[in-house]
Amino acid sequence: MYGFSRFYKYPLPLLFLSLWLVAVFLLSNKPAHSQHAAISNKEKYQSTLLVKRIMPSTLTQNVRKTVLENGLTVLTKEVHTAPVVTVQVWYKVGSRNEEPGVNGIAHQLEHMMFKGTLNRPIQFGRLFSALGSDSNAFTSYDQTAYYGTVERNKLKALLVLEADRMQNSQIEPEQLANEKRVVISELQGYENSPEYRLNRAVMKAVFPNHAYGLPVGGTKADVEKFEVEQVEKYYRNFYSPDNAVLVIVGDFQTANTLETIKEVFGKVSRRQRAEGRRQEAGVISSSSLSSPIILREAGAGRLLQVVYPLPDANQPDVPALDVMDYILTEGRNSRLYQALVESGLASEVTASVNSLRESGWYEVLVTAGSKQDLKKIDSVFSSAIANVAEKGVTFEEVERAKTQLTADVILSNRDITSQAMRLGTDETTVGDYRYTDRYLAAVRLVKPTDIVAVINKYLTKEARTVGFFEPTQKLVTGVGDKPDSAQTTENFSPGAPVLPSEVMKYLPPVDLATDAIAQVLPQEFKFTNGLRLLLLPDHSTPTVTLSGHIQAGAEFDPDDKAGLAAFVADNLLNGTKSKDDLTIAKLLAERGASLDFHSYREGVHIEGDSLAQDLPILIEILADVVKNSTFPAKELELHRQQTITDLQQELDEPSEVARRVFVQSIYPKKHPLHTFPTEESLQQIQRQDVIDFKAKHYRPDTTVLALVGDFDLDKVRSLIKNEFGNWEVRGQAPTLKYPPVLMPQKIISVNPVLPGKAQAVTYMGYTGINRYDPRFHAALVLNQILGGDTLSSRLGAEVRDRQGLSYGIYSSFQAGKNAGTFLIEMQTSPEDSRKAIASTRQILQQIHQQGVTALEVETAKRTLISNYNVLLANPEELTDRILMNEVYGLDKGELHAFTDKIHKVSLTQVNQAARELLHPDQIVVVTAGPSVLAEKSVR
Repeated sequence: MYGFSRFYKYPLPLLFLSLWLVAVFLLSNKPAHSQHAAISNKEKYQSTLLVKRIMPSTLTQNVRKTVLENGLTVLTKEVHTAPVVTVQVWYKVGSRNEEPGVNGIAHQLEHMMFKGTLNRPIQFGRLFSALGSDSNAFTSYDQTAYYGTVERNKLKALLVLEADRMQNSQIEPEQLANEKRVVISELQGYENSPEYRLNRAVMKAVFPNHAYGLPVGGTKADVEKFEVEQVEKYYRNFYSPDNAVLVIVGDFQTANTLETIKEVFGKVSRRQRAEGRRQEAGVISSSSLSSPIILREAGAGRLLQVVYPLPDANQPDVPALDVMDYILTEGRNSRLYQALVESGLASEVTASVNSLRESGWYEVLVTAGSKQDLKKIDSVFSSAIANVAEKGVTFEEVERAKTQLTADVILSNRDITSQAMRLGTDETTVGDYRYTDRYLAAVRLVKPTDIVAVINKYLTKEARTVGFFEPTQKLVTGVGDKPDSAQTTENFSPGAPVLPSEVMKYLPPVDLATDAIAQVLPQEFKFTNGLRLLLLPDHSTPTVTLSGHIQAGAEFDPDDKAGLAAFVADNLLNGTKSKDDLTIAKLLAERGASLDFHSYREGVHIEGDSLAQDLPILIEILADVVKNSTFPAKELELHRQQTITDLQQELDEPSEVARRVFVQSIYPKKHPLHTFPTEESLQQIQRQDVIDFKAKHYRPDTTVLALVGDFDLDKVRSLIKNEFGNWEVRGQAPTLKYPPVLMPQKIISVNPVLPGKAQAVTYMGYTGINRYDPRFHAALVLNQILGGDTLSSRLGAEVRDRQGLSYGIYSSFQAGKNAGTFLIEMQTSPEDSRKAIASTRQILQQIHQQGVTALEVETAKRTLISNYNVLLANPEELTDRILMNEVYGLDKGELHAFTDKIHKVSLTQVNQAARELLHPDQIVVVTAGPSVLAEKSVR
């Protein structure tokens, strides 16, 4: 999927196509400027301590910069923690180089770069998939980037492919027409979001004469008018080696790799090109409006957005602005969280400082609490900002924010893909890959007076632009439970299956033998109370990743109190017998550590990370909250109101509505998977229900913890034993028996209608296999061929790539511990949904009856194995995989045996799985979206 989202709370965020979704972070509160003179020595000591604790080495250590004769900038960084490597090509072109009339052309070109070249007239996604590369691309304001992460023996193959499309991409009229439909479908998906629509209106007002005021992805009106010549002109103008940065991070030898780069990219000629639209930093005209922009449209919740213009990334105020942001909106102690969320006025506050090449801005998004007035929220917001400007901030707040910010940088750059992203962003935005190191050094020098100074300078009422989103009445209607017989008459004939022989024909030479992965297994311990612990030391970075599971998920929710399990998990951090919620939040924030609990059907997932030396604090807080949480009444009631607001917004999203209706159409009432929270069920939950659920289901004998990171195994085992050893077991653990569920006997079509939406979301499927089914590994191979990738799979190649009917289409066998679901999800324009559904069913029928080919199976197996090896190089993914193997009761050797099991899957097994698991005529089809669907749904 092209608009891949990733948000950083520190500078130069990767502002991808979904930029309007501001990162969800919340922040702190105490006056302070009067203390400055008395604490200068303490400041110096604390800043020195911060350096020693968090900055053991620079992010750019071992980075080498080389510039080829054709102008290509090459950044290389050896990281030998796993036999994988990431290759990224960053072009210095984005929506910044556009203007009204051609808005979105950089994004359209990004899509076309996957369509093939003169030398390789084949969808590049299929080539990347055949290599087992975790590949994607994104367009932002200042750059367009293409990235792939693979096993190290495939490095040269990726370089060859990127060099080929840098100089030889072909833009054919028919392909452009299809891909324009795909882009429009993507944009319609964004238009479904009230946040996006509000952000578009506000940004246009803030930057009326600069491309930063235009949406990165473009507009439907402009995209529809793009011609081949226009897109080709952008390609020739900007896709030149002297306008690009090649970043390679991972397990390679620099000298040999540079020779390969010179061999592959050295012959790519630089092009004669015009610079295109550009303004020098500091001269961008921005404006503000004295009265709010008000959008009254279909939607669910009230929104307030405030945007303040800021300087470009190279200006000296940026570090202080980022520290300011953490003080205002990061965590429960933050100023705006206290003023807006704790008061009940808002359910959420998110914010980000966006520092770009030519300008920047600070945006704050407030989701109003139920029935709360936006004008009142804006007044409280303004007063909170004015209070900070007048009374200042404390030294403690500043130091905590600096620690959080710096720790976030370290913790967000543990995997090689993220490290390369940071280098590419810095080099293309500010022209210096060392920017983040310089930036962090400047952050350490920020003082309380600096925070007051930047607030007075930039966060003035005169400078800001305000937007209100006031939803109109929203009704959800439906057309349901009718045989979808007419869809089989759709005039559709699927093209020939993608021939793997064609893929292999165009694949660069590569040693297809995968590198041996070090067979390091976690150490497993079980305590007398039943708690299980898995530990895997990894000293590559001074960090620790924690993942945990408690068998206390939504499957145990009473029918009339759906949402109870989530209520418990979400409120664990709200106070214990010895600490209130602010103390817990402060202890974590002071160390830049994080701890979260997320409830899902089959359990509660625990996520935590910290710097290595702060692991004892993380474990202490985890043990305290799971054993001693008290669920204060005030916080519970506040959470109830926030959850109801969140629910109202979720039910305004086609994807969420489609998911709910789909699941409830498959699983009957009284089944553990059928029930979803409603406003009525949330209102039924009482504090005693929460206390009783916690006492019954939070038990050491149903808890598993997994840790990967920089620690001594014996010390951590002792630490866990000391903190959790006195957690008592009472009685037997609750169990559930999942009843058998019959397949649908016909095609069932259900069409919930959401007024005001531009894009439709379809879910198709039925009950599937669980994790213990002997066909599990064959089903994974089958799924990879069917819809495991939106570009290289049968569904992706036909529905998305050839016909241009969907921005994204995927299939999956969601195999849980107790149940499983086979699911296909797609996003379409409303007018294309019927044809896309018919095409999908035809492909299911084709594979069900005819099976797949041996070469498809071998290609899918290589892809799955390579992707798995790449996954294990990411500490968060590795920790989760270790955890879930234990939760499912699998042998710990499964961590490395998985690839061998995939390798042994045969063509016969895959085709048998296709006959037994694909049922195109016994399927539930749920399409949620605009009212036009009601006219097109099957009668």
